[in-house]
Amino acid sequence: MFAFIARQPILDREKDVFAYELLFRDGKSGAYPELEPDKAKYIAQHFHPLGLDDISGEKKSFIHFNPDTLISRFPTSLNPESVVVQLNEPMAPTPGLLEACTHIKHLGFSLAIDDPMMLSGKQDIFPLIDVVKVDVTKTNYDLIEKNIPRYLDANIKLVAEQVNTHEDFDSCRSLGFDFFQGYFFALPEARLHRHLPASKMNLVDLMGESARNDFNISRINQIIERDAALSFLLLKFINNPAINKRYKITSLKHALTYMGEVEIKKFIALLSLANLSDNKPLELIHMSLVRAKFFDLLSQQRGINTNPPIGFLIGLFSLLDALLDQDMPDVLKQLPLTDEVNDALLGKSSEFNSYVALARAFEGALWMNIIKQSKVLDIDQKQLHVLYNQAIQWGNGVRSTISAYFPKPVIR
Repeated sequence: MFAFIARQPILDREKDVFAYELLFRDGKSGAYPELEPDKAKYIAQHFHPLGLDDISGEKKSFIHFNPDTLISRFPTSLNPESVVVQLNEPMAPTPGLLEACTHIKHLGFSLAIDDPMMLSGKQDIFPLIDVVKVDVTKTNYDLIEKNIPRYLDANIKLVAEQVNTHEDFDSCRSLGFDFFQGYFFALPEARLHRHLPASKMNLVDLMGESARNDFNISRINQIIERDAALSFLLLKFINNPAINKRYKITSLKHALTYMGEVEIKKFIALLSLANLSDNKPLELIHMSLVRAKFFDLLSQQRGINTNPPIGFLIGLFSLLDALLDQDMPDVLKQLPLTDEVNDALLGKSSEFNSYVALARAFEGALWMNIIKQSKVLDIDQKQLHVLYNQAIQWGNGVRSTISAYFPKPVIR
């Protein structure tokens, strides 16, 4: 169980999540942490720890291990079907490391190596490697193109790291990389000046209703009844065990009775967002979900309990520019959101700017930024980890409901 952790998605060539790389705050350079039993017990009791299934869902986990851990203290309780063992390139071979990696391979684990210069082909460990990770900002494309055939011939999968633009993704995909790590998918592909199509106006109307101070259930029912798929999905969301474990909800009015106005507004907004963006990676929606819950929890921690749920809405809509391939000001001109939500999404709120900075810090494992923002918000940094872990679990549960009904992205 782990409490202080970040995860970074690794996407395949279709922009679906293949795995998450896990980065541990308690481990040296983000490696698998080795905690004393008393400290591990204390963390488990106080800081909402997560298991690997909670963190990565049904996806694989890439976990970096220091050589000493691999040689003498490898945790064999890990599942070789879901964990990929990752190590830095052994430029200076550590005694016993090759034998340890051979043993780990015999246990059934896949082995990945972080090798920005693609030199592992010259090392004794090369026959054991299943995955090579290449930081494309640390080497040139000519060198990559020259070396890739050696790895492809050995049936080794290649991960391009630091893929932070859509152009980088297209280039690395053309070179033959199998997987891609970086936040290229969370940026607009091309800032298009266009209006939302008429077919999306029901969703726009729902987003507006979720941000209103009052709650016109007749108006919302009227909007949802125009689209049978929306009605079905709303009920599916509300009956998700991650959200509602107590009651079987059969209608929006029924949901309002048991869940309350604020919670219903959250899921109307969620439903709208999930259906507003076509041909985008599901991970982009997933990031929006985690941010929504995280901002909501932060708002409550800060005593900002509002109707409508401002924190939730700002987190959920914080990636609208990437979802719609438009600049945020152009997006907001087309949506009937409140001035408070608009100002926050445009970076005009110091309170919510701190929330965004925190979310980015967790997404990038920028631990010092988390410490900085904990002081700004006067929330203990460890408590911030607790809140973010809760947001990850919530996001995983909602994602499982969305995924079966979400369109596959189109790769151009």
